[in-house]
Amino acid sequence: MTFALSQGPRRIVCLTEEPTEILYALGEQHRIVGISAYTERPPEARRDKPVVSAFIGGSVEKIRALDPDLVIGFSDIQADLARKLILANLPVLIFNQRSIQQILDVILDVGRLVNQRAKAEALVEGYIERLSRVAQQVDAAAPRPRVYFEEWDEPMISAIEWVSELIEIVGGRNVFAARAAGKLAKERFVTAEEVVQEDPEVVLASWCGKPFDRAAFQARPGFSTLAAVRQGRVFEVPSAIILQPGPACLTDGLDFLVRALSRRA
Repeated sequence: MTFALSQGPRRIVCLTEEPTEILYALGEQHRIVGISAYTERPPEARRDKPVVSAFIGGSVEKIRALDPDLVIGFSDIQADLARKLILANLPVLIFNQRSIQQILDVILDVGRLVNQRAKAEALVEGYIERLSRVAQQVDAAAPRPRVYFEEWDEPMISAIEWVSELIEIVGGRNVFAARAAGKLAKERFVTAEEVVQEDPEVVLASWCGKPFDRAAFQARPGFSTLAAVRQGRVFEVPSAIILQPGPACLTDGLDFLVRALSRRA
C-alpha cells in the first residue's frame, strides 16, 4: 500500500457555469468531464464537454457514468440534486456564494482544489483591481441614480447581493438594497406598488432562464410613470453575465452595468 500527495480531483462535473468558467480560466479544463445545460461561458465548453444537468435537476445515472471524483454545484436550490448524488456515493461540493467577496473566495477555493493556488490568486487580484478601478471612476459628488434590478417577474424578485454590490460599485443605488442580503429568493420579493413608490431612474432586468418581456413589464399598473420608462432607461442584462456568481459578473457583467448607468447600453 502506497500513498502520495494528491494533485486534486481529475474528473470534475460542474452543475453550474461558474466552476466551469473558473477551471477554464485556470487552464484546468481537462479535468472537466460534465457540465450544465445552461453553460455559455466559455463557448468552447458546450462544444467539448457533455451536458449532464440542468440547474435544479440532472441525470444521476449520466453523472455517475462519468466516474467523477468531484461534483461541484451552487446554492440551496440544488439541494435535492446534491442529496441524490450523495446517496449515489458521489463526492459533492456545494458552494453558496452570495456576495462579491464570497465569489472571489470560491475562485480561490477552486484554485486550491486543482493545485493552482497561484493562478487563482492572480485571477482574484485582477478582478479586485478591475472593481477598484471602476469604483474610482465614479464621481463621488454626483447623485447616484435609483436602480431597480429584476431577477424574475412572477413573483417579482429584486437583486441578489452580488448584483446589488455591483450596482453600487458602478455608481448606482439599488432601491431594494436592504433585501439583497436575503439568501432565499422569497426574502427579495417586491411588489409593483413598491417599485412605483421607489420610482427607479434605471431598470435592469435579467429574468433567469427566459427573455425579458419589455411590453409586459411596462404594462404593469403604474410602471408607465416610472422615470426609467419615461427616459428609456430600461435595459435587459444577459443572465449569463450577471446571474452567474463567478468571473462573468466581475467582467462582462460589470462592464454592462457601467454602460447602462452611463446611458450607453
